[in-house]
Amino acid sequence: MRLLAAQLLVLLVGALTAWAVAAAIGPPLFHEHLRRAGMSASPSQVGHAEEAFRSASAVTLTLALLAALAAALVVSAYVTSRVGRSVSAVAAAAGDVAGGHYDARVPQPGLGDEFDKLALSFNAMADRLETVEDTRRRLLADLAHEMRTPVATLDAYLEALEDGVATLDTTTTAVLRDQTRRLALLATDIRAVSRAEERELVRSAEAVAPADLVSAAAAGAADRYAAKGVVLGTRVASDAPGVRVDAERIGQVLGNLLDNALRHTPEGGTVTVRARRSGADLELSVADTGDGIAAEHLDHVFERFYRVDQARDRDHGGTGIGLAIAKALVDAHGGRIDVISPSDGQGAEFRVLLPPE
Repeated sequence: MRLLAAQLLVLLVGALTAWAVAAAIGPPLFHEHLRRAGMSASPSQVGHAEEAFRSASAVTLTLALLAALAAALVVSAYVTSRVGRSVSAVAAAAGDVAGGHYDARVPQPGLGDEFDKLALSFNAMADRLETVEDTRRRLLADLAHEMRTPVATLDAYLEALEDGVATLDTTTTAVLRDQTRRLALLATDIRAVSRAEERELVRSAEAVAPADLVSAAAAGAADRYAAKGVVLGTRVASDAPGVRVDAERIGQVLGNLLDNALRHTPEGGTVTVRARRSGADLELSVADTGDGIAAEHLDHVFERFYRVDQARDRDHGGTGIGLAIAKALVDAHGGRIDVISPSDGQGAEFRVLLPPE
């Protein structure tokens, strides 16, 4: 309303100024033009002509100013209404976000770049807050689900120790340590996947050769593979393109994939890490000769805590978050990750595609 009142004030001042200027300057100019034209007339005739000029000017100027004022009022009212609705929409959406309703969005007002940028910025902020809130809720639900088993196991053993049913022997100590280790690993992994999904783990990128990524990942897993008796091989194509990535985080991706492959590959099996060109992208893959993944589970393997009897069984020792961390880190680099498995029992291949530098 203040904006509309200010516009009305400007219009009224403009109209009054035009009227005053016309009334003060018009008649003398008309009289001067009559004199220059050499028209001979009596003073009464000249006065009558000037009065006719003033009347005509008053009528035409009044009609013109009224028309202009009406048009200006309509336009001002329309623009003021549009601006008011836009600001009100932003205020209402901001109130919803403040109240925890992160799905609130502001429509494009169509009032110019400044208002469009405001709407886009607000919606981007709301998207970010909604993502963070969704992550928080999922993490709480996942933690409650995953902590139930180890906590219940610890509680049962401690109760048995208190009642004298069990003794603190080597077996009991091993179970207690295993469950506490599982809780510690769960806490570490859940923090990592949360930060990765919010893109806080990816630091400055640098140019990296694919051979360096493959060799570093293989070297980090070599001891674990040797201990289990699984053959770990590497292959790097000569035309594999370089990439600009956070080498530590891509190494973490490959490390998680290698750990996953090792858990599901029996002794005497083979796991191969490859780097090759796929179109313009770099493809990094980890293929194993292990359990494989049934077709109905392929679309879910990157979900946190998703497990199936063979592909992601708890007995294999994982927390169920490693592949989710890998996907979040690959997404943060602008890449994508997928998995293929011919059929259950014939191995699986995880492929990471990264844009070239």
